[in-house]
Amino acid sequence: MSTLVYLFEEGNRSMKGLLGGKGANLAEMTNLGLPVPPGFTITTAACNLYFKEAEKMSPDLIKQIRIAILSLEEKMNRKFDDHENPLLVSVRSGSVFSMPGMMDTILNLGLNDDSVQSLAKQLNDQRFAYDCYRRLIQMFGEVVKEIPKAKFENALEKLKKAKNVQNDTDLTATDLMALTETFKEIYQQYTKEAFPQQAEDQLLLAVEAVFKSWFNPRAKIYRDLHQISESLGTAVNIQAMVFGNAGETSGTGVAFTRNPATGEKKLFGEFLLNAQGEDVVAGIRTPEPIADLKAKMPAVYQQFEKLAAQLEKHYQDVQDIEFTIENGKLYLLQTRNGKRTAQAAIQIVVDMVNEGLITKEEAILSIDAPLISKLLHPIFDEVNEKKTPLIATGLPASPGAASGKVYFDAVSAKAAAEQGEKVILVRSETSPEDIEGMVVSEAIVTSRGGMTSHAAVVARGMGTCCVAGCGQLIVHEQEKVIFYDQGEIHEGEVISVDGGTGKLYLGEIPTQVAGENPAFKEFLQWLPAFSDLKVRANADTPRDIQTALDFGASGIGLVRTEHMFFEGKRLFNMRKLILAKDFVERKGPLANLLKIQTQDFEAIFRATKEHAVTIRLLDPPLHEFLPKTEDEIVTVAGQMGIRPDQLSARIGELEEVNPMLGHRGCRLAVTYPEIYEMQVEAMIKSAITVSKEGHQITPEIMVPLIGSKKELQVIKASLIKKIEEVLTVERVTLNYTIGTMIEIPRACVTADQIAEEADFFSFGTNDLTQLTYGFSRDDIAKFVGEYLGKGILPQDPFQSLDIEGVGSLIRIAVEKGRQTKPNLKIGVCGEVGGDPASIAFFKEVGLNYVSCSPYRVPIALLACSHATLKA
Repeated sequence: MSTLVYLFEEGNRSMKGLLGGKGANLAEMTNLGLPVPPGFTITTAACNLYFKEAEKMSPDLIKQIRIAILSLEEKMNRKFDDHENPLLVSVRSGSVFSMPGMMDTILNLGLNDDSVQSLAKQLNDQRFAYDCYRRLIQMFGEVVKEIPKAKFENALEKLKKAKNVQNDTDLTATDLMALTETFKEIYQQYTKEAFPQQAEDQLLLAVEAVFKSWFNPRAKIYRDLHQISESLGTAVNIQAMVFGNAGETSGTGVAFTRNPATGEKKLFGEFLLNAQGEDVVAGIRTPEPIADLKAKMPAVYQQFEKLAAQLEKHYQDVQDIEFTIENGKLYLLQTRNGKRTAQAAIQIVVDMVNEGLITKEEAILSIDAPLISKLLHPIFDEVNEKKTPLIATGLPASPGAASGKVYFDAVSAKAAAEQGEKVILVRSETSPEDIEGMVVSEAIVTSRGGMTSHAAVVARGMGTCCVAGCGQLIVHEQEKVIFYDQGEIHEGEVISVDGGTGKLYLGEIPTQVAGENPAFKEFLQWLPAFSDLKVRANADTPRDIQTALDFGASGIGLVRTEHMFFEGKRLFNMRKLILAKDFVERKGPLANLLKIQTQDFEAIFRATKEHAVTIRLLDPPLHEFLPKTEDEIVTVAGQMGIRPDQLSARIGELEEVNPMLGHRGCRLAVTYPEIYEMQVEAMIKSAITVSKEGHQITPEIMVPLIGSKKELQVIKASLIKKIEEVLTVERVTLNYTIGTMIEIPRACVTADQIAEEADFFSFGTNDLTQLTYGFSRDDIAKFVGEYLGKGILPQDPFQSLDIEGVGSLIRIAVEKGRQTKPNLKIGVCGEVGGDPASIAFFKEVGLNYVSCSPYRVPIALLACSHATLKA
């Protein structure tokens, strides 16, 4: 008989895969001697067995549960299913990876019509006993029988209104006895059966319900969002109840050992007196800050502070701790690594390294690459923000700034997002059922709940900005309207949300990228020392170059020169060049473009200084520079001094049916060598000028779309001839290299030959992917959804490298190229150069660098460090 149930003292943190995260940590805390109510864990293996056996609990599992209950009875000196001295338990899910609010919990299990009266007599507190019983009926009804929550909540609200009270805690014992009877009636009406009176029946049904919750819609959505395998299953934790709702010397709370929004080294959390745990995380009542517990229960606060520090040191990470106080005694119900914002995550690891708690290697490996991108959260433009009417201020639960149209439920939010609208989800409080709406929202706003409410925790995990507990708003979800001091807001109206300050504004406010913080800068400075791969950036302007270098790029891996010809005089001269009948007519626009290009390259070299910079010569087909509509053709023809029909005819001659296979890249240099010669003349002249200013400039000249050695040989000879002419006239020497972008499959399989002429290779993965698959990025947009949905493609190959196909060609090219030149410098400058999964492959095949857009440089730096450290 395999072990399907473990007492807490029989497990430890290393058994997370079997006991789930919650069970493993409860076992670990128990063995550390911390005040954890005793209990046991039903394993993830039992969950998977349950589904394998067509949703039936095996006799072995039931037997082991009964044995574990006997052990729990002995520890608590109480009896399960006993009317006189009842043992009550909680039943909680516990997946391997934290999934806050996505599955189900039942508290006070074991109560019935007889034992509730015994509990009231024992404690001389009838109100407390019936508060527990009505909670059990509701939670059991919701979780096990899927009775809509609103059925119970409406009855509760109706009673409070009748009694003219605001809070649940204001209801009397008599009120709660009546409410319990109402809840039992709701249960019977919905299920056609009475609420179960046998504790074991309650328990076995609850365990089954938690198993089934693994496949509930919100859990499946959360797993898909966070790429959690459904094969893991969930554990179930059965734990002796401790009661935070036993009066004003009792309470419940959630606290982080450090601030999960900012990373500040200070206890951060909330508590409620006379409440049970679900009251805090569900946002039903707005809780008090944990710091206030110090004044109300100083001894408990001091003990909690000490235990929190102990847990953080033990786990070497920020802990998210759930606790209950029963009549002045502290109990820990859960600890887990706390979810945090990107800003907080960086601040925390930097502080922990400086405190000596962890090493730099551990700090680097603890940060996921997607987290880095969230550090670049937008903020509102300050000038426009000051002009925009302020609606209200709530709790700054998750940073970022966003504008969008207000929607009040997940279904409407999702539908609007699918129509391309930017959505703000506004609720009184969110619940796990809202996950689909939360995923598509630019921001989330709640009128109730605190910094550890469901909305706050989930938003921080998704990197979505959130304002919680905004009590200045009255949210009517059914009527789809918000009332605030100065007016009202209806569905579809635009508001702006600042998750960093908690402020809400009426109307749209432009956003801008937030500036980096000192901890982020320090963290980025660590990364290159732990990486074999350099990170460069794709940047075409001095501003973008400076952004990339500020983020830690070692140089520029791709400057696209075609972007320099698409406006004003540049475009005019480019069109004159293209429309010229012969070389003589091309001389004038070429001379003008030479002056422009020289200025462009001077600015680029001044920005890069001694950093490496690879400049790609003109790549796109010439028709891309010509007008497209009839009106544009008439206008441009007038500018060029030719008839519209002549211009249309020339456009027709140049237009490519498939630009990937057309007259572009190095093919232009074979037919119009003067274009590339003009570009290298400008490049060398500007390099000489900037070198004289005290910077050592070594241009890396990249010829695009080479498919054979002979192609590169012919073009390279033309370029060298022009470069040497310039150097002779200027009477200087200058180091430069000429390489090629590998983006054609033929170039990969003949890379040994091409390497005889090339000083370096740089893979253009976008074009290489297009030519390998036989479809373009524009094509894939038409069918990628179906391909991904049906499993034909594992991911979009333009976002993450197709390692099996395109990767095999890259591997061949690297091996062949280095057979000819063992020290051949090889990089990649497609956008997958910023994709962590692709970077791991590039490290494996031995590339020297990756290059990506400036704002992906931090992600690439981290991914390169991860690839090196893991290797």
